[in-house]
Amino acid sequence: MLTIAAVKAAGAQPRAYKLFDGGGLFLHVAPTGGKSWRLKYRFGGREKLLTVGRFPEVSLPMARARREEAKAVLRDGRDPAHAGGAPETFEQLARAWHAHQVPRWSTTHAADVLASLERDVFPAIGKRPIGEIGAAELLHAIGSVERRGRRETARRIRQRCSAIFGYAISQGLASQDPAAMLGRAMMAPALAQPHAALTSIDACRALIDACNRVAGASSAAALASRFLALTAVRLDAVRGMRWDELEDLDGVAPLWRVPPARMKLARAKKESDRFAHLVPLSAPAVAVLRAAAEIGYDTHSSGGLVFPSARRTSPLGEGALRQLYARAGFAGRHVPHGWRASFSTILNELHPEDRAAIDAALGHAGKGKVEAAYNRAQLLEQRRRLFDRWGALLTA
Repeated sequence: MLTIAAVKAAGAQPRAYKLFDGGGLFLHVAPTGGKSWRLKYRFGGREKLLTVGRFPEVSLPMARARREEAKAVLRDGRDPAHAGGAPETFEQLARAWHAHQVPRWSTTHAADVLASLERDVFPAIGKRPIGEIGAAELLHAIGSVERRGRRETARRIRQRCSAIFGYAISQGLASQDPAAMLGRAMMAPALAQPHAALTSIDACRALIDACNRVAGASSAAALASRFLALTAVRLDAVRGMRWDELEDLDGVAPLWRVPPARMKLARAKKESDRFAHLVPLSAPAVAVLRAAAEIGYDTHSSGGLVFPSARRTSPLGEGALRQLYARAGFAGRHVPHGWRASFSTILNELHPEDRAAIDAALGHAGKGKVEAAYNRAQLLEQRRRLFDRWGALLTA
């Protein structure tokens, strides 16, 4: 059995750990040093976990008393999770669901999902018992995202909330999914609009120069923007980029091997390394990477991320480059995804004979298996020459 002295002395360690008291009660100590009392029990033939309070608000004697109260509820044939004690909140279940899903996701997607919940959902309903949240309350929380004009973001958040409620139902902590009822109550997604993009090389150079002035040429956002412009990949590929994806940076054929999980592909293809996207790196692109390494955005300080956020442990924010372009005076004229249109438009005008290589450089699959294989293998050196020309144009 635990002693009060042992509970007080329990300190933070690199990984969470447990101190058992008996009868299923234990003290959970998080890596941050936070301590909470938890009770492991069985109900309906399944093992369950109940948080009965946090230390020091709930002392050792109080935690033992709550354990006995929970056992009394069990003897009555009821689930303690729904009969007093500290009910599981939406935030607790959301974080548990997120941890359960993380192994299936890319690092960037996992960070985006958690950030969207922390920003747009937890402040409104995070502390509410998940079994008490109704459709109207959830709609009010998600509606605040819609009212900011972020309809697609609101749609994704509703889907994530629905998955969280489904997880809670599977754990016996909720009886319905209010998010599933909100589809028709939400605003219809806005009609897709073409991505704003600059289509002259002079304007592209002007944007790069303006970003360097307002953010500093060595800032993570400015470096990521230059690298995005030079490689014409999708933004998520750059945000989640890691140093171990780069090959031959000191050689004659530097290459970035983008994992299929970060490419716009069918789910089955995302799980096969055969569909990695190969990006030949021009000299200006390699120079950006060297600048990132020199200022500390390396494997030791950023967990392997080439362009991390200010916290260094998560990818650069999803809206960081849009905000940078707005500060540079290009709001409404160019968005991060627009670099792909810039690359395609300008190079197709200058080199119409290279259409197939331009499409392959953008990661567009051919119409058939044979053409796709040809684009992947035979066009690699042609794409390298194409990126060299593009890099020279942007940095002239």
